[in-house]
Amino acid sequence: MNSPSAGKLRVLFVDDEAPIRDVMKLELPRMGHDPTICEDGQSAMKALEKHTFDAAIIDLRMPGLSGWDVVDHIKQVSPETEIIISTGHGSMEAAIQALRKGAYDFIPKPCKLVTIANVLKRVADKRAMMNKTIALENRLKAVEGTCRMIGSTPAMQQVKSMISKVAPTDSAVLVLGETGTGKELVARRIHEESHRSQMPFVAVNCGALPENLVESEFFGHRKGAFTGADTPRKGLFEVANGGTLFLDELGELDRNMQVKLLRFLESGEVRRVGENEAFHVDVRIVCATNRHLEEMVTAGSFREDLYFRVNTFQINLPPLRERRDDIPSIAKNLLTRFMKRNDVPENIFTPETLETLKAHVWTGNVRELANAIEYAVILSGGQAILPEHLPTSVTNRVTVNLPPAPAPAPVAEAAPVEHEVKTLRQVEQEIILASLERNQGDKPQTARELGIALKTLYNKLNQYEAQGLEIAS
Repeated sequence: MNSPSAGKLRVLFVDDEAPIRDVMKLELPRMGHDPTICEDGQSAMKALEKHTFDAAIIDLRMPGLSGWDVVDHIKQVSPETEIIISTGHGSMEAAIQALRKGAYDFIPKPCKLVTIANVLKRVADKRAMMNKTIALENRLKAVEGTCRMIGSTPAMQQVKSMISKVAPTDSAVLVLGETGTGKELVARRIHEESHRSQMPFVAVNCGALPENLVESEFFGHRKGAFTGADTPRKGLFEVANGGTLFLDELGELDRNMQVKLLRFLESGEVRRVGENEAFHVDVRIVCATNRHLEEMVTAGSFREDLYFRVNTFQINLPPLRERRDDIPSIAKNLLTRFMKRNDVPENIFTPETLETLKAHVWTGNVRELANAIEYAVILSGGQAILPEHLPTSVTNRVTVNLPPAPAPAPVAEAAPVEHEVKTLRQVEQEIILASLERNQGDKPQTARELGIALKTLYNKLNQYEAQGLEIAS
């Protein structure tokens, strides 16, 4: 399968000569671009008030507003637009002036179609590289570990097999799993094994986006679209053009954004906030959630039609407790990363330490294991890691003592102490509240430490308060 094309540009073409405009109405689409053709500076100004363009080809000398006026306006309202000057009255001085004003290139008239095509191709290549850079910066901010899928248990072998089957397609994928199981890692592997691997991979946590800026984050906005929109901005769909957009915590999207996401999945078109017309982008969608979307559909909080759209192919990621035999290899990989060296001794984990790691419940899954290993590396000073180097939440048994029975007669043996095994929900609650107390009520820091979305943390705390518990603040 060929790589997807991300070279389609939205082009503003401004020229007062009708024959030239007629030719460009036909030829620009043939080059693969989406043109807006204007006959003078005034109509170009109106077009710029409604749309954002990737490139603008502007004739300098026109009746009324000159090409220079249009150039100045573009620099104010859409500085990311690449300006290409075209004029039959050109001179070296005009070319120099155009470049000083920030023009991308200068084409003397009459210009050949192949020249225009080549200039626009360079613009498309430049923009594709910029998108890759933005995507890489986002990825580096969010990345945790390598994209290598660690684990050889049957459960993980099945996940790897499903990834290899769906990756070469363009199908939407829904990754299900508890918090911290590595759902983003699965999404990256799908991207890297696909024909889109050389294009951007963009990850976004839907639960971490401010509600009033979700639409702008996804679709972008033009300058002045709302208070605070001082500059135009690309949305994540546009940044991911040609590549893959990973929507984590999909269940956190409100109904309004669910409608807009569904509209994109049906049309492939996005519209920046403040603009009237949509444009097409080529993006593969991979979604993930730790929530039960089917239950949300029944409850009316998640759209059924959107659920079916994103659930074309489903991958269930098993929790760490269901693949305990993978824990030693995962721990070794995490240790290598934290110690920033590859020659980590094989026996750096004592047998007792490995048994302790395998016996723990790991409600936070791989993310919790990563925190525990980092903690142990610090305490051990890079030497052999013993059970006492692990956090107490890992080494302590998940049990509590009930009040002892009345003292027996001196001749009788002491009665055994009874134990009550806690439920997984109780363990989760203890871990969350202990982290919140350790961070002195700082909820954003607590969410980061636990590796969960801030919105998820607030939902958990609201549940605890409803149960009558006092929450640190």
